[in-house]
Amino acid sequence: MENLTQSLVITESALGRIASVMDFEKKSKFRVYVTGGGCSGFQYGFKFDDEAAFDDEVICCEGFEVLLDSLSYPYLYGSTLDYVEDLSGAKFVINNPNAKTTCGCGESFTM
Repeated sequence: MENLTQSLVITESALGRIASVMDFEKKSKFRVYVTGGGCSGFQYGFKFDDEAAFDDEVICCEGFEVLLDSLSYPYLYGSTLDYVEDLSGAKFVINNPNAKTTCGCGESFTM
């Protein structure tokens, strides 16, 4: 089952991975963001955070929170956060219906 919100869908696979890493890192917040760069113009980022900013979208999950900053929110709205393990490794992946193009590795995009 997926955690459905208006801003971001988080798959069970991603929820499980975040929870396991959160336990190890002793953190309670996981930030998903967009920054300039990558081969297509924008790239996704993930990091642990100690506190939410006043303008963050906060998605409450069991045992932790996922944060989206106000600048990244429009780029991520309606996207799905997943965690995949395949021959190329294990990583978080964003399926973004707003992206017009993505690079070959899927880690950067254009709007």
